[in-house]
Amino acid sequence: MNRMNDLNCLLAEKLVEDIKKDYEASGIAVAIIDKSGKTQYEKFWGVRDLESGKEVNGDTIFGLASVTKSFTALSIMQLEEKGIIDLDAPISQYIPEFTNKNQSKKVTVRHLLSHAGGFFPLPRILVGNVAESLGLDEEKDGDFAYNDAVAQEGVKLVAERLDAQTKENGLNGQPGEYLSYCNDGFGLLSDIIRRYGGEPSYADYLVKHVLKPLGMERSFCDFVRPSKDENAATLYKKVDGVMRGSRDYHDNAFVLNGGGAMKSTLNDLKKYLGMYLNLGKAADGTRILSEYGVREMCKPRQAYGAFGNYGYGVSMKQLDDLKVIEHGGALPGVSSNIAWSYEAEAAVIVLCNTSNVPVSLISNAMMKAYNGKNPIEKRDVWQITPWSEETIAAASGVYSSGEGTTAELYRKADGTIGAREEGVEKNI
Repeated sequence: MNRMNDLNCLLAEKLVEDIKKDYEASGIAVAIIDKSGKTQYEKFWGVRDLESGKEVNGDTIFGLASVTKSFTALSIMQLEEKGIIDLDAPISQYIPEFTNKNQSKKVTVRHLLSHAGGFFPLPRILVGNVAESLGLDEEKDGDFAYNDAVAQEGVKLVAERLDAQTKENGLNGQPGEYLSYCNDGFGLLSDIIRRYGGEPSYADYLVKHVLKPLGMERSFCDFVRPSKDENAATLYKKVDGVMRGSRDYHDNAFVLNGGGAMKSTLNDLKKYLGMYLNLGKAADGTRILSEYGVREMCKPRQAYGAFGNYGYGVSMKQLDDLKVIEHGGALPGVSSNIAWSYEAEAAVIVLCNTSNVPVSLISNAMMKAYNGKNPIEKRDVWQITPWSEETIAAASGVYSSGEGTTAELYRKADGTIGAREEGVEKNI
């Protein structure tokens, strides 16, 4: 039930406006739908292209980045329900290029669905680089999202470097022991879909088995199509402190599509989120996945963040008195977030065509406002817990992700612990 009042709506919209200004966001699209698929709230800020001044609307194509992982998990669950794959089978059974040689336990499909393969994040193997190494050109050889040679070479490279990880140079535990967010794992999952889904590519599988049945006509994995679509967002990111725009949807794109290749619109994602709110059923009654399959996707599997959990391609958290299921995404020119709550019987979509915009804060505010709560009230109370000298000494050092993020913990002059992220001091 929509319990958003005028004051909470104004507070939530003020938050969006502040974030847009502070992060120099070009365009932001927000919608809230109820379980019936009816739009309960929708608003657009800014433009899809600064040069032309054309505004964002419900059919503007945005990148989704890691929101794609929910599509990958959904597709894997479809294949599991058809008896084509077994979630507890080792990955090596489906992808022989991955040998699992340096782990005493087998990495299974289930492990990769929840980022629990034990792998440390690695620098991205980029689709453009792989295509170039193969001498391919999209003008002649077709969109790389559908190119079998790119996929074959990509899975070989990904499997080889995951196999190369050992306790000494990367593995962070036994399969299933910890969560370590890893695009490579979802890349392997998308290749299982390519090989066993009965379609020529992962991108083709999504079109036939997810997007078309849901009526998502402006959603796809293509790289070329959005760059040529008049109503697709220009991608904005800061380069040397200056905001730059591009129509290059290959920018930092991983070679295997299952981790982040999807593009979509606000109107299409309403249909996608409506399907989850109705436990796998589309608006016209078409069943995309069984109720059990959706519940399995949304079941907590691994601890994620301070108080959250990760399921299969989606994460879970508590937002005031609501359980919220969500996933965000970030790429150059992409900040995206989808979220839904079965208690609220509502879903929130936030799309932005600018890098590093905290769209999850917008999503939280909108979900709270819809549920009749103050959207910006901070309820968390953090107890200060001193660390011993021994703990500080053990924790101090530089932590680096292969995907580029660097953080540092250090002993401050007053003997307490301090933190920096990318050299910027953090309040902890």
